[in-house]
Amino acid sequence: MSSFTSTTRSLTATEEDRALKAKHAAMWASGDYPTVADEVVHTLGGVLVDTIGVQPGSRVLDVAAGTGTSAIPAARRGATVVATDLTPELLAVGRAAAEAEGLALTWQTADAEALPFADAEFDVVMSSIGVMFAPHHQQAADELVRVTRPGGTIGVLSWTPSGFIGQLFATMKPYSPPPPPGASPAPLWGSLEHVRELFGDRVENIVASQQVLRVDRFSSGAQFRDFFKANYGPTIAVYRFLADDPAKAAALDVDIAALGDRFLAADVMTWEYLVVTATRR
Repeated sequence: MSSFTSTTRSLTATEEDRALKAKHAAMWASGDYPTVADEVVHTLGGVLVDTIGVQPGSRVLDVAAGTGTSAIPAARRGATVVATDLTPELLAVGRAAAEAEGLALTWQTADAEALPFADAEFDVVMSSIGVMFAPHHQQAADELVRVTRPGGTIGVLSWTPSGFIGQLFATMKPYSPPPPPGASPAPLWGSLEHVRELFGDRVENIVASQQVLRVDRFSSGAQFRDFFKANYGPTIAVYRFLADDPAKAAALDVDIAALGDRFLAADVMTWEYLVVTATRR
């Protein structure tokens, strides 16, 4: 697939797809995801960069980069980094943080399912809890592979289905609107079998590691719930969907708080994630 083909596909996307992507961008711009990144999950980007072993001078693409929690650590290592995301508001936060450190990165609004780059353009293509939220997993995986040079590295860090965030999405599902046609649940990216199927025989040297993020930000499930209700786009979206049904919203309040309490021990939660690296054939 050529870069021209990719560009053409993005320009001829259906009205439904454009509307879906606009909705996704707005969802992640709602609330205050930079606060979630700063106070809870920011270390994961560095975990991915360290696992990959990003080298000085490498051409690196961070897909669904958000505020740059992977892109900025890669730039600190001396890589030439392009950070992309569907939500320009998140990229603006990352750009400001990078400039404050004197780091030069390229920040570009782009759809993970139709990346505006040439085939084999990058040495490293990575995504930390980002590409997993693109609705069409196969399209996103195809793009990750396409823009990686042969012998280059693909690295993806994702929440697992059985871990806390995977279980949060499972808890919210009965209260959520039906997913759009062809969309897959985000936490499937945290299943090694699913990732193997997505990449197929186009990659080799797959290495996977299941790890946990220790979160000491919350002292109760209710405190977690209120933080995510205020700041985390997917949770905000579900509550907005329930705006005219206070009984269901109250039931979701109870369910999310109970989930948080189940994962909380001595004021610490453990959020499971999967790191997968592979080499493009």
